Amino acid sequence: MSHTLTVALLLGSAVLLVAVGAVRLSTRVGLPSLLVYLALGMAIGESGLGIRFDDATLTRTLGTCALVVIIAEGGLTSRWTTLRPVLGISVVLSTVGVAASVAVVGVVSHYLLHVGWQLALIYGAVLSSTDAAAVFSTLRRMPVRRRLAAILEAESGINDAPVVLLVSLLSTGAGHGEPWWQLALLIGYELVAGAALGLAVGFVGAWALRRAALPAAGLYPLAAVGLTVLAFATGTLAHASGFLAVYTAGVVLGNARLPHRYAILGFADGLAWLAQIGLFVLLGLLVSPYRLGTAVLPGLIIGLALVLLARPVSVLVSATPFLVRWREQAFLSWAGLRGAVPIVLATIPLSEGVPGAQTLFDVVFVLVVMYTLVQGTTLPPLARWLRVTDPEQATELLVESAPLERMRADLMRVEVPVGSRLNGVYLDELRLPLGAAVTLVLRDGTGFVPDATTRLRQGDSLLIVTTVEVREAAERRLHAVGRHGRLARWRMEGPRSRRS
Repeated sequence: MSHTLTVALLLGSAVLLVAVGAVRLSTRVGLPSLLVYLALGMAIGESGLGIRFDDATLTRTLGTCALVVIIAEGGLTSRWTTLRPVLGISVVLSTVGVAASVAVVGVVSHYLLHVGWQLALIYGAVLSSTDAAAVFSTLRRMPVRRRLAAILEAESGINDAPVVLLVSLLSTGAGHGEPWWQLALLIGYELVAGAALGLAVGFVGAWALRRAALPAAGLYPLAAVGLTVLAFATGTLAHASGFLAVYTAGVVLGNARLPHRYAILGFADGLAWLAQIGLFVLLGLLVSPYRLGTAVLPGLIIGLALVLLARPVSVLVSATPFLVRWREQAFLSWAGLRGAVPIVLATIPLSEGVPGAQTLFDVVFVLVVMYTLVQGTTLPPLARWLRVTDPEQATELLVESAPLERMRADLMRVEVPVGSRLNGVYLDELRLPLGAAVTLVLRDGTGFVPDATTRLRQGDSLLIVTTVEVREAAERRLHAVGRHGRLARWRMEGPRSRRS
């Protein structure tokens, strides 16, 4: 048992490190890293290292858990000010657009692949969902106009919910024979209830985190992610859309004023990467390469129907009422990236024993690989050709420690406690060494940028940026002024006076 565990840990750590290194490669070539992760899974599978894995039910369960984390991270990092103007078109794309896509792909599958209507509609439903992980990882590296990027990100976060419901209903036969309007009401209830529960969990959770005095800063990221998982579980138990509950809870928490907010976002980002890596490797393990050859032709047929007919039609009927220009509609049509979500959805009919589900899984796998390769590499030049880029649009605006490390700088926070001689000192009297500066003062809950005439008060919090070389000298100077006031002599800051 010990030897088996050691080998498993060795293999798992090696796969994780290779996957992390592959992110840089995928970033350079502008390709979603899921292709590398899928290849890793296939390399260690039955045709590579010989690990045999064919448990579709376990893959479905673990895939659902991974999608919860990925969607939660997407919600946490989405800005409400960016989402609000595009919420209407994103909801329409995720509902009306999905219905149009399912209909087109279903008709093509039925008549060209000669499959029954149930399986044909499952093809359409599985492939109608854009992938949050692929969209986020690709668009956040491109200077696409803010509105277009926001539409695609919101759509990928919202459309998972109705698609999962639709695939589940079609695979299990639930609602078979029921009037269409009853199914529409059922789906509508699940979406509305899921959104409401997500909002409730998000607002209550944000209120609780602001008032909680947790003993360690690292507990806040755990609590925030735990709240998004709670939203999913609550929504699912209430027979509502757990995925929509996760996304809405994430948006609320991500836009709330939370303690250690950037630590929460950084933790969620790392957890989402881990979920993506594990999910894609697992899906690569599940596929059998020897069967993929027969799935290439059906994959091409369905893929062409999806890219040239279904997606453009869904964008046309959804975006035209919102007066979206044709250039932007063309970009939205081509940027509907598929990734792990369709492959995970394909495990639902597989685990339910739907006839033809194994072929469907193989076709979806081949299609995702082919069209991710094509769309992922052609999206940047297409955006430039359609003139939907914004050179001044910043990409990936996240505050983290890495930029400070690259600039050999540190960030310090200094409190002015009761009784400190810093109280009453003007900023220029601190005489901080060259390379250190007070960049922000928090006073009575309000932050402001100070100048030389700013006078410190007890209870103030100072944010100081300093180069690595002068950090110790800046700390010694602050200690000296804190003990001896503005007249602290320079001789107190030499190496012998560090006790001060």
